[in-house]
Amino acid sequence: MNSNHAVELNLTKLPPYQPRTFVPENIDLTDKDQVLGLLQKLLDRTINSSEELERWLMDMSEFDAAFGQVYSVLHIRMTCQTDDESRATAFRNFVENVVPAVKPIGDQINRKYLKERERFPLDENRYRVYDRATRADVELFREENVPLQTQESLLSQEYQTVCGAMTVEFQGKELTLPQMAKFLVEPDRPLRESAWKATTKRRLQDKDRLEEIFDKMVDLRVQIAANAGFDNYMQYKFKDYHRFDYTPEDCKRYHETVEKRVVPVYREILEKRRQQMNLDKLRPWDLSVDPQGRPPLKPFETVDQLIAGVEKMFTNMDPNLGGQFRMMADTGLLDLASRKGKAPGGYQSTLSEIRKPFIFMNAVGLNKDLFTLLHEGGHAFHSLACAADPLHAYRHAPMEFCEVASMGMELLSHDQLDVFYNPQEKQRTLFEHFEDVIHILPWVATIDSFQHWVYENPKHTREQRAEKWLEIHQRFSGGLVDWSGLDDARKYLWHRQLHIFEVPFYYIEYGIAQLGAMQLWVRAKHDPKEALAGYQRALALGGSRPLPELFTAAGLNFDFSEKTIAPLMDEVVNELAKI
Repeated sequence: MNSNHAVELNLTKLPPYQPRTFVPENIDLTDKDQVLGLLQKLLDRTINSSEELERWLMDMSEFDAAFGQVYSVLHIRMTCQTDDESRATAFRNFVENVVPAVKPIGDQINRKYLKERERFPLDENRYRVYDRATRADVELFREENVPLQTQESLLSQEYQTVCGAMTVEFQGKELTLPQMAKFLVEPDRPLRESAWKATTKRRLQDKDRLEEIFDKMVDLRVQIAANAGFDNYMQYKFKDYHRFDYTPEDCKRYHETVEKRVVPVYREILEKRRQQMNLDKLRPWDLSVDPQGRPPLKPFETVDQLIAGVEKMFTNMDPNLGGQFRMMADTGLLDLASRKGKAPGGYQSTLSEIRKPFIFMNAVGLNKDLFTLLHEGGHAFHSLACAADPLHAYRHAPMEFCEVASMGMELLSHDQLDVFYNPQEKQRTLFEHFEDVIHILPWVATIDSFQHWVYENPKHTREQRAEKWLEIHQRFSGGLVDWSGLDDARKYLWHRQLHIFEVPFYYIEYGIAQLGAMQLWVRAKHDPKEALAGYQRALALGGSRPLPELFTAAGLNFDFSEKTIAPLMDEVVNELAKI
């Protein structure tokens, strides 16, 4: 499973989606002066009609795609091998020198667009979402924030480098932390405990460095918000994320509903696990293993087997999906194996000029790796479904619906799991997945609630932060796991959640989207073809419609209140009972 070689993106095999008409073919988009010169041409252009305004907008969109792809490629190469100094330097130079230079002139271009928009009419329905987002960006922009945002990006890269360098000597081998996870599904309890403690000990070696990184991030973010005229960073970030359709108060109501309706269900699952394992108390290393003591599910041995099996699953659902996934495999758009120096986690990144997705993950042969690829595959299909939209900004949906694409694909794929599993194994993985669905809702509430507190109380000390984390974790964790003797491990558990460091306040989306995905699953139980068709119709809209309309297009309700959560919990509980 382990691969010692980082992926090499060969863009010569992946030509642009269409020929450039504005961006010169020979331009170096990592050269600040060349980039600024091109943007100045856009800024200086005289516009005399609605047609010319729309042409100007398409030229700007072409630049955004080409420039965005350069960023994506540099980021991909850096995360695929964080210990390669040349990759790190290339990404850092771009983030330090080019991106900051573009932001002020980008703001001037946005202002020019809004000014010309008042003079020359465009289709209101077509540009409603774009106009709203552009106005928000103009209202937020402050030139003094540009260097602060650069510092924030570099701190994010530092976090990735610290985590990517974490390895453990275990059973005579040097293993990455994702590779260590495979021991947590082994029936041998002393082995699980030993692996869990070894991994945790390694994480805690860098706890002070990660605390220092986060302290600096909080200070920067608070200053960025203050410069933009906001009382706190949470308010700033909601507007920066273009969250027009729900509020921080809605998020807090989600926390309360999850505590009331989901945590009791999760507690029942944990209690049943404790009984099945015949334990007095559950410990942290008892939560991933099969409670009946069966050996871990191992759906594949090699990455090639994972790719072939997932392609077959997608093909069974829709031959077009299978073909799209095969295209990604054939053109080097997958980097799936865990290895030393690789950044943690998994993601899908769109190469916006060729309009193709790239999937990054850390597979080690576990059942969760299969679901990670299904998840990121959903993101990839989303990217491909809306690739034809000429406006770059509409080739990416709001994050809350992007996660419906991914989580929805996990649930829609259930009927195809026999590609990897026999009937008994399939029932087992379905049970595990529904347990995960129940678990993710309170975990989202944990992370989101913690982030709200951090930025509502920005002058907190590290000790106050740790105490609050422990309080929030206890509130949503079900209270059945014994953490005695593991105080530091629990205190710094949040360090492994990269979103807190890299994309602050990006986590409630998973809760909102999980509820949308569960609605999709309920639809699929009654009419799988129509559920998939609705899913694909909504994906094809990209970001061209407001968030509630995207949910409606898929036949879903945009709602994360008790009215939606309660019946979905009933559906899942019934499904677990049947399995």
